[in-house]
Amino acid sequence: MTDKNTSRKVLGRGLSALMADIEPAKTTKTSDVAKGMMSVPIDSIEPNPDQPRKKFLKDDLDDLAGSIVEKGIIQPLIVRKTDNKNNTYQIVAGERRWRAAQIARIHSIPVIVREFNDLEVLEVAIIENIQRSDLNPIDEARGYQQLMSRFSHTQEKLSKVLGKSRSHIANLLRLLTLPEDVQRMLSDDIISIGHARALITRNDASLLAREVVRRNLSVREVERLAKLDFKNKINKRVRKSKDADTRTMEADLKAATGLKFDIQHDDKTGKGLVNIKYNNLDQLDDVVSKLMK
Repeated sequence: MTDKNTSRKVLGRGLSALMADIEPAKTTKTSDVAKGMMSVPIDSIEPNPDQPRKKFLKDDLDDLAGSIVEKGIIQPLIVRKTDNKNNTYQIVAGERRWRAAQIARIHSIPVIVREFNDLEVLEVAIIENIQRSDLNPIDEARGYQQLMSRFSHTQEKLSKVLGKSRSHIANLLRLLTLPEDVQRMLSDDIISIGHARALITRNDASLLAREVVRRNLSVREVERLAKLDFKNKINKRVRKSKDADTRTMEADLKAATGLKFDIQHDDKTGKGLVNIKYNNLDQLDDVVSKLMK
């Protein structure tokens, strides 16, 4: 487990600092081993169970495998020694390359051995996915959530360490409040992140998400539906909160002027607001002339 009292490296500088000036390892040399770089059997490497990326597209892996067959693995994987197995390594960064190498039937791959604790492994995995490939928003949000829940990181600390704005992190974390089926639709690219954000405050998010797909609704259309629903809820609450005298006064004013009056009165302060709805300029002129008298 991670020792929270151990001083940690700041990984916000990204993978380039971890991999600087390292060339692909074609053979194992004493000098390479001293620097932590070596070529190891592919079956002695295992993935990180806390890897934030959960989905690897087959087409992308096949393309990468073809590139590996033609050019080899240009960038070594970053690994660490496992605690419970001899000559076995856990991937810190580079799981896509490891998976593609298996497809390409590569028997040994170049790695850089580093000493990382659990927190640093997770940080590097998130950084690699964010910087190197288009991690879907849900997996990225889950990565941030892992750092916060398991390692007591705050959004402010994540912002500094990972080089992302605090608002970006907060907005992604809000996606995790969506129902599981909506999260899957976003992960599978069935709906966009714009659609998902518009659904966050909706109690009927699952139903509306299916409508988005069925009717091919745009993000703007979903936002309008959400706003309309919000206004209707507010109006219903206002109507229920009005007392009988206020409603009677509104009805009397409408009968006298032919216009719709909406009276908002605060019993605590005695203050209020009167809205008059008119349908054309003639009605507006009539109201103004009466008020001027």
